[in-house]
Amino acid sequence: MTEGELDGTSRGASAVLDSAHLGDIEGAFGRIAIGDTTQGRTFRTRLLTLLAIVGPGLIVMVGDNDAGGVATYAQAGQDYGYSLLWVLVLLIPVLIVNQEMVVRLGAVTGVGHARLISERFGRGWGWFSVGDLFLLNFLTIVTEFIGVSLVADYFGVSKYVVVPTTGVALVAIMASGSFRRWERAMFVFIAITTLQLPMLLWSHPQWGAAARDLVVPGIRGGLSSDAVLLIIAIVGTTVAPWQLFFQQSNIVDKRITPRFIGYERVDTTLGAFVVVIGAAALVMTADWAARSTGSTGDFVDAGHVATLLSQHSSVLGPIFAIVLLDASIVGAAAVTLSTSYAFGDVFGLKHSLHRGFSDAKPFYLSYTAMVAAAAGIVLIPGAPLGLITTAVQALAGLLLPSASVFLLLLCNDREVLGPWVNRRWLNVVAVLIVSVLLLLSGILMATTLFPTLDVVTVTTCLAVGLVVLGVLATGVLRWRSRRQPVGTPPLPGMSRQDAMHWRMPPLALLEPVTWSAGTKLGMLALRGYLVIGAILLIVKAVELSRG
Repeated sequence: MTEGELDGTSRGASAVLDSAHLGDIEGAFGRIAIGDTTQGRTFRTRLLTLLAIVGPGLIVMVGDNDAGGVATYAQAGQDYGYSLLWVLVLLIPVLIVNQEMVVRLGAVTGVGHARLISERFGRGWGWFSVGDLFLLNFLTIVTEFIGVSLVADYFGVSKYVVVPTTGVALVAIMASGSFRRWERAMFVFIAITTLQLPMLLWSHPQWGAAARDLVVPGIRGGLSSDAVLLIIAIVGTTVAPWQLFFQQSNIVDKRITPRFIGYERVDTTLGAFVVVIGAAALVMTADWAARSTGSTGDFVDAGHVATLLSQHSSVLGPIFAIVLLDASIVGAAAVTLSTSYAFGDVFGLKHSLHRGFSDAKPFYLSYTAMVAAAAGIVLIPGAPLGLITTAVQALAGLLLPSASVFLLLLCNDREVLGPWVNRRWLNVVAVLIVSVLLLLSGILMATTLFPTLDVVTVTTCLAVGLVVLGVLATGVLRWRSRRQPVGTPPLPGMSRQDAMHWRMPPLALLEPVTWSAGTKLGMLALRGYLVIGAILLIVKAVELSRG
């Protein structure tokens, strides 16, 4: 049997929905032919393979340091100095664990996250999840253009020129008809983010204090509701639902198979460190802006931080503004593309960057429509941009635990991942992460909707409840991991070589998911949480719009 047959390169043997997702890997820094079996034999071939594979992990992580991320990290630095740097360190394993599961799903299944949820858990859950994703992503894209407008204001250029120009550039980059050209363009923007390092060095960093605050948890001024909410915002802006959908679909589109999972793990781990280092640089730079101008605790927005930096340096302020613009562009490109990928998944349409505009019109038109609509909202005089930003944070907090639960269930489904299902220790870590995300989500939703609540008391109550839920969830996952579905091959005896070429069969051939009573109860509780949270969020938005 040839490697192509093992990798499921024919439509009849593969779950892949778009034939453009099959073929040679064409990355920004190299190409791997599907029949090439020389990868990994020497250091040189391993390095060349890594260069060809690298991309999805770095792009999804750098894209997460978007306009909202820059604003959140800047607020942390201006209001709390270095004292919240330890939060960023704790996020490294969270990012790696979450996105590593996505790496396996993409490489093994050849199907996007939205399609897997819909097929494995039913159309109801599929539409529920994807509909929420579309709404959240659209609002997030609006916040990216808000970042663009702040940069325009800083440089004294009309946003009615800069915002449309940025939108046209985003569409032009995406609709090139070449995955390689798109990825190379993304790496140009990633290279621009390295300006964060000289920006940090010019901000008079206090290395001793930074080293201490990276490893010793603490909060300048003590624990308060504002501090807890900012910590939640840092987590929410660093670990976002769209990341799961984007990286899985981007891996599928890049044609990465199980044979290259190890390289994509390196790509993802590298991206996790890059995003945290960049976030730390933004925190420390904003701290200098506050210390040097006596504006500690007076955060306004990311554009104002650039203005503060300009008071002491004719270079530092513009660099910060350029970093904000770059973050907005990368974030908008990644979030919009994740939505278009999901759109193609759900409706069974061609959805690949390997295709030109004429060959995948709905895919590209959905992308263009979202960019145009988001940019248009920012240009509306008197648009409630602050309300939109607040709603995005709250909605992201609402959806993140749901997305993580589906991710965990899929990664324990032997029909889907075969020999690549989660190991028991990984399930324990993942359940702990989901529990913490649920805790933070609950706090964020409660305090956004009811600002007078005592955050510390709410945190304590929710933590106790989640400890109980975490124990129950661990038991359910342990039961599911022991249960062998009918028709599942004897995977425990599979060799490593066979596992490297195992791919999920067509979705129609998989045994249906059967949930235990406990799992059904948990999923119904999750759905109830989402419905109630969404209703409360709408009510709060209406109240805010009326003043």
